[in-house]
Amino acid sequence: MCFKRQMANPTAVMGRIPAITDDDVEYSGGGASLADMVLGFFEEKEAYESCSNDDDDDNDDGNSGIVEEQNAFWESQHNLLQATLRRSSSLETRIRNDTKQALRDSQSVGPNCICVKPLVGGVCRKCLVRDVSDRLRNAGYNSALCKSKWRSSPCIPSAGEHTYIDVVDAARADKPAVRVVIELDFRAEFEMARGSPDYNRLIERLPRVYIGKAERLRSLIKILCSAAKMCMKENKMHMGPWRKHEYMQAKWFGTCERTVPVPLSMAGFSDRQPKLKSSMLTFDLLEKLPGLHCGVVEVV
Repeated sequence: MCFKRQMANPTAVMGRIPAITDDDVEYSGGGASLADMVLGFFEEKEAYESCSNDDDDDNDDGNSGIVEEQNAFWESQHNLLQATLRRSSSLETRIRNDTKQALRDSQSVGPNCICVKPLVGGVCRKCLVRDVSDRLRNAGYNSALCKSKWRSSPCIPSAGEHTYIDVVDAARADKPAVRVVIELDFRAEFEMARGSPDYNRLIERLPRVYIGKAERLRSLIKILCSAAKMCMKENKMHMGPWRKHEYMQAKWFGTCERTVPVPLSMAGFSDRQPKLKSSMLTFDLLEKLPGLHCGVVEVV
């Protein structure tokens, strides 16, 4: 049987990020906000087992038992997620507020995109991530771009890479350094084109923008991958390796290269210019007068 890979949010696949509102990055610390970060550990629930189908009565009892077990699983997942989303440290709250302001500023003036062919009708993810990281550094944070890379293995069939932002709070006399991960399109990483209603309701509780400690992100990934596994079983579908726990962990916890690139506002003009092309209208002129400085006209 051939199984098709379930695609993530089309906007994320095309490299564009929809406009981000305050609700997407609103992480209030006191209430039961569904956009707060993840805290705590949990034990993954075991997937249900198929029951015997000896006769119609046994089949009815078996189906009833499976439904009850499924309902109990999803209820526990929702409770786990809701409980963990209520908590937040003062450091995370401060970084969230400043990240929200950085996104407001970036969207109000538009990121200084240095791509040769920026996307039409959307925001270039690469430049938006870089722009937000620049603004956080200007606000006084030790912010950088992180590119995680992973190799293929028995658990991860294909190699890959993923770019995100992190902020490192320096170590103090009584506390070690704290690393906060910022993922600008977090929800899209777990969306499914054919997700079950229970799975989709769980994903809708996630903030679009994740801003939280690295260890809390590990716990959140475990919750969501467990839910994805159950969703695939309910739909009687094969779970692709790109949705498994090992693969999702590698996106944010693979071998990481942390860099601080030149701010977009200081990037050279040449970085934004496409290569000039010769044409039949300008070839002879440029050859005979190499010192002539003029724009090149391309024949279409």
